[in-house]
Amino acid sequence: MSDDKRIACYSRTSTADQETGLESQVRVLRTWCEQNHMTNVEFYSDGGISGTKSSRPALDRMMAAVEAGEISTIVVYSFSRFARSTTHLLSALSKFKSKGVQFISISERIDTNSAIGVAIFSILASIAQLERDLIADRVKIGLANARAKGRLIGRKKMRDSDLIRKLLKSGISYRQISLIAKCSHGSVSAERAAMKREEEALKAEIEKRAEAERELAKIQMKFQGVSTDGEQEVGG
Repeated sequence: MSDDKRIACYSRTSTADQETGLESQVRVLRTWCEQNHMTNVEFYSDGGISGTKSSRPALDRMMAAVEAGEISTIVVYSFSRFARSTTHLLSALSKFKSKGVQFISISERIDTNSAIGVAIFSILASIAQLERDLIADRVKIGLANARAKGRLIGRKKMRDSDLIRKLLKSGISYRQISLIAKCSHGSVSAERAAMKREEEALKAEIEKRAEAERELAKIQMKFQGVSTDGEQEVGG
């Protein structure tokens, strides 16, 4: 059954690229397959399509073939021609791994079946998580900026949150805060609860980032060890 599976070569150019760019990629892919004695090759090409597009006709067909178990190996000219982000690349690599599909990038000289390829996969996972964290951080910063400019985010609050928080930090009683801020005792309690949630979230975020840094350090050490082993094997 495995002999019936195809080798898929994927290429893409954006709207800013010339048509010859696509021909050049296909030529490199074809030459590489010939040099590595690969047969039963099928070419998938998306011309004039931005890499940020979540849906591309040829890529969608290729991924459908992967899902159907028809592909044994995928060869691309470079990561940038295939994936729109590290997260997208990692998602695709995870799919390939689950389907037993080998992934090869000619420019980066990465083969997921090699020891270094496995290490790269782990590093990409950490980078993808970093991307997600950065996006989340940008959203939080954007909301904070909007609040600072007085924009309405969610249901309008009737209480003066800034004043209540300052008074809470001063240590005076809820009754005194209610009188000064001209709000109910419940509003003071709600603001204190909101402060506590934010403090706990910040503490959890700091711990999560520390854990991510520890894991990344482990991965980097592992990758350096794999690279050294690989060099010894070549040298031998």
